[in-house]
Amino acid sequence: MGIMSKILGSGGARSTEDYVELDLDDFDTARGDAGMQVRIAEIGGQKDLIAIKDAVYDGNVVLANVTRHSTTDSTMEHIMDDLRQVAGEVDGDIVQRGDDQLIITPTGVSIGREKLD
Repeated sequence: MGIMSKILGSGGARSTEDYVELDLDDFDTARGDAGMQVRIAEIGGQKDLIAIKDAVYDGNVVLANVTRHSTTDSTMEHIMDDLRQVAGEVDGDIVQRGDDQLIITPTGVSIGREKLD
């Protein structure tokens, strides 16, 4: 595999072994306090929404995994309605990616609906 293939990718499938976890403490970077964070959440039921709502109200982006096997369709409808309301209240955005992932953004952050080429 050539250097350009390693950088640009060869179009093949990737696995977790292809990626390396980086510890930012190993690098000399000037990291100030970030005004916004990307938070990761898992939604198994209505009780999980409190932390997600707080994060969005605090100005953070939330990537939420929806565990369908532990929720009923009516519960998911209520969860989606609650999160749509939160996104609307903060003038943010919300999209569902696939069957199992939600992205909720705060004020001033919109989500593009088209993939990058």
